[in-house]
Amino acid sequence: MSQRNVIGVDATTVKDLYQKVSLMTKELNALRSKRNDITRSTKAAKSADERTRLIEQAKQLKLTIQEREATLATLDDKLLENALQIPNETHRNSPIGPESCARVVKTIGTPIDPDNHSFPIQDHLALAKKHNMVDLESAAMVSGASFYYLKNYGALLEMALIQYAMHKAVEKGFSPIITPDIVRTSFAYSCGFKPRNNEMSQIYDVTTPTMDSESPALCLAGTAEVPLAGMFAKKIFNEQDLPQRVVGFGHAFRAEAGARGSDTKGLYRVHQFSKVELFAVSRPDQSELILENLVNLQEEIFTELGLCFRILDMPSEELGGSANRKFDMEAWMPGRGDWGEISSTSNCTDYQARRLSIRYRPKDPSSQLEFCHTLNGTAIAVPRLIVAILENFQNEDGRIEIPTVLRRWIPGNPSHI
Repeated sequence: MSQRNVIGVDATTVKDLYQKVSLMTKELNALRSKRNDITRSTKAAKSADERTRLIEQAKQLKLTIQEREATLATLDDKLLENALQIPNETHRNSPIGPESCARVVKTIGTPIDPDNHSFPIQDHLALAKKHNMVDLESAAMVSGASFYYLKNYGALLEMALIQYAMHKAVEKGFSPIITPDIVRTSFAYSCGFKPRNNEMSQIYDVTTPTMDSESPALCLAGTAEVPLAGMFAKKIFNEQDLPQRVVGFGHAFRAEAGARGSDTKGLYRVHQFSKVELFAVSRPDQSELILENLVNLQEEIFTELGLCFRILDMPSEELGGSANRKFDMEAWMPGRGDWGEISSTSNCTDYQARRLSIRYRPKDPSSQLEFCHTLNGTAIAVPRLIVAILENFQNEDGRIEIPTVLRRWIPGNPSHI
């Protein structure tokens, strides 16, 4: 737990709570069975006195059952709360420690030095405003801070990035999916999206006038990973049908957009953005190779876009609840003078599959059903890539070169903005 920076929760607590819940559930079932027996005996009673005595027993038993049910519900909530905080196991090769312990696997390209360049480097916001690509002021009035309108070439760049990434993934054998943006909160929790230690939640809750206390809680998906994983819930695959690979387009919603300062300027950190997500379901013995394949596909995408970027093997405290191992990709953003995360890829092993009951049937007919492994990776997170493109491909005259692979997806096949 300490390796993952999970404080105040341990497996022993969860084990103890689970045993208490199991014992109380067993006791409750016995009491309910006894109540049913009394009901049958009451109907068969031969005298009024015997019937009265049995009815009184049933009343007392009903009160006992109600008290036990209330206690069990409290214990069940406590068990769920603690269990949701327990992360996946950490891969044997993952660095241990905080973000500063991340290991640089590879750097592609040469970073532009904003302090030693042939012309002054502008940040993406200045460039976007110059070309009328973004309207933050209207979005702030309509939706609030950290929202945005993409306009003109801003909107065309988003659509080009999405088309390019979807086309690329489908060519690699991924099945295209358009995901719902609203999901049941239980699915988000099953995927590992649960704030730690009462930190501010990044989840937008959704309520409607028709919802009541029995209605399932709803939220906006923080990533297409959640509805994609949910699509496979309660599925049983034949071994020969794995792996399953899908690429989903959806919108990501993050209620807490981050710290104040340069990171919240412009499009870098926002509450809503379009995203193309890679997702795979595999056998346990396939998942490490599939993780490598996902990283290779992401590397290919960002290389074809012409970005300078690096691949990081992320340390234990940065893995999130569901990940066994995670690789991040950061693009150099000279207008910010820093690297900025544009993608991540995770092997969640059986963490999500156990919670969502995603299983497969081995070829050996004598074998029991086994849990699958799930993996996910960002193909395109639109705003961050627009930031990287604007800042890296700007010219001295303020024009911006459009990456060659995107031009076919923009009307007129333009070379510059």
